[in-house]
Amino acid sequence: MARQFTKIAFTDKVKEVQEHYGSREMYENVVKRGVSEDSLTEREIDFINARDSFYMGTVNSKGWPYIQFRGGPKGFLKVLDEKTLGFVDFQGNLQYLSVGNLLENDRVFLFLMDYAHRKRLKIWGQSQVIDDNPELLTQLAEPDYEAELGRVFIIKIKALDWNCPQHIPIRYSEEEVEEMMVPLQIKIKELEAKLAKLSS
Repeated sequence: MARQFTKIAFTDKVKEVQEHYGSREMYENVVKRGVSEDSLTEREIDFINARDSFYMGTVNSKGWPYIQFRGGPKGFLKVLDEKTLGFVDFQGNLQYLSVGNLLENDRVFLFLMDYAHRKRLKIWGQSQVIDDNPELLTQLAEPDYEAELGRVFIIKIKALDWNCPQHIPIRYSEEEVEEMMVPLQIKIKELEAKLAKLSS
């Protein structure tokens, strides 16, 4: 567990609740042993590059949270450097709740899931919404993905944390199922070839 994460997430009220339910001492010991994680390592970079979706949380001026699902081709959420992420806002949602929220409060929370391997990565950051930079839009766009481009989000990472696999259901994408079927399909072809020889 990372110290940067606990600085952001463990407010006084959260600590009070941890104390009430008996987990405060455990978390305090974990924090003392932890390291300050606000930079991406190879582990996080590989994980992010393999994702085709994530959830993004923002808060509006009235204090209400909003979570938006973001999807695209693998790697559309791009690692620009060890402390910076960027992605293109594909057109389609005309409510602009996330955009409006971020223009008032730049704090953002990303939740990245890998159901097949029961992993999840949480990222806290501050996001800049950029509307008028065609060069950056082109740089972050996915040329083979048919979607109208909107604007760019640049996220400066403030903290990150990995969750344990507890209670994550195992789910596979169509692509993952196809990959798992390849050895079986090869075996079937081998058996069919053997059967054909025996019957000839």
